[in-house]
Amino acid sequence: MPVHELDIPLGPSPDKIVRVTGESMTLNMGPQHPSTHGVLRVELHTDGEVVHEAIPHLGYLHRCFEKICEGLPYNQVLPYTDRLDYCAAMNMNFGYVLAVEKLMGLKLPDRVERLRVVMAELNRIASHLIAIGTFGLDAGATTPFIYCFRDREIILDLFEQASGGRLLYSYMMVGGLVDDVPDGWIDRCLKFCDYFETKVSEYNDLLTYNKIFIDRTANVGVLPPEVAIACGCTGPMLRGSGVKWDLRKDEPYSGYEKYDFQVCVGEGAKGTVGDSWDRHIVRALEMMQSVKIIRQALNGIPEEDVKASVPKNFMKMPIGDVYMRSETPRGEIGFFIASDGTKNPWRIKVRSPAFCNLSALPYMARDQLIADLVIILGSIDIVLGEVDR
Repeated sequence: MPVHELDIPLGPSPDKIVRVTGESMTLNMGPQHPSTHGVLRVELHTDGEVVHEAIPHLGYLHRCFEKICEGLPYNQVLPYTDRLDYCAAMNMNFGYVLAVEKLMGLKLPDRVERLRVVMAELNRIASHLIAIGTFGLDAGATTPFIYCFRDREIILDLFEQASGGRLLYSYMMVGGLVDDVPDGWIDRCLKFCDYFETKVSEYNDLLTYNKIFIDRTANVGVLPPEVAIACGCTGPMLRGSGVKWDLRKDEPYSGYEKYDFQVCVGEGAKGTVGDSWDRHIVRALEMMQSVKIIRQALNGIPEEDVKASVPKNFMKMPIGDVYMRSETPRGEIGFFIASDGTKNPWRIKVRSPAFCNLSALPYMARDQLIADLVIILGSIDIVLGEVDR
């Protein structure tokens, strides 16, 4: 059912809204606003401090990703996937190579599958740390931001030791990995897991269960599950609305079906599930689940050649098309690849999670205060690199 036909109350009840009589005003929030989390412009139609309509405008970061990649061999597309979600580049690499491997029908060594899962979950933690830290800033809390970035640096150190990069990695390649992890890396990764477990409770004590933070975010930007599904929301946005959907559980890939972990959903700090606090708590809880997955993946990991299944060349590819989706920190990333049998893909289309999640902003912002729009936008956790591609 189209979103506009849903009979769902959006925003606070009319008796709680203070309306100002007079002319409405149109304001622009961004694209240089410090709380738009990137070059996003939001057109606001307001009545005093109340937002009647919020219209996101894209087009300030367009890199023509899809068209550029159609002019490149399959293996040379990989560095461009890093630039989609530059806060979770490993997850973008992961999604693309899964799609190409599905097209080619490749079977990978167990060590490759496990190390990919480890890298994806480490990047999920690093991405959520950015989301939690910057969301705290949006709500007026500075200290959690510093703590989150302190611990994210340890993950970036692990990525640098494995791939040489701290932001953009191109570490996963079609059929395997660019290189195996160095000696001692697995022990350092497990040591980080032990350290990080103590820090998550610190974040929660400092921010998540702070009464001021709860009052600032609870019942703000409520997204009912029906609207979330109609908008195509996925990831913490969908799970924050109480919908228990995670591709790692529901459509497992790379051995996720072997790992014991929980799908985290919104709890409703003040009785309303699907608000900005719920989207935050889902990310906070998911970090602990990622630590759990990392430990299981590294337990008994076999010694194998991580390049054993790498194709010798990409000159002749199977003819046909595939669609593969995987779970990133922001939701489902989907790659559609159409092959005409040549070394270059005939068509590449990306289903971006942040783009779909951002489409719910007009419904969450309706009849909210301008000050609350900053909280709502921060709770979505967008990255414009994959929104405007």
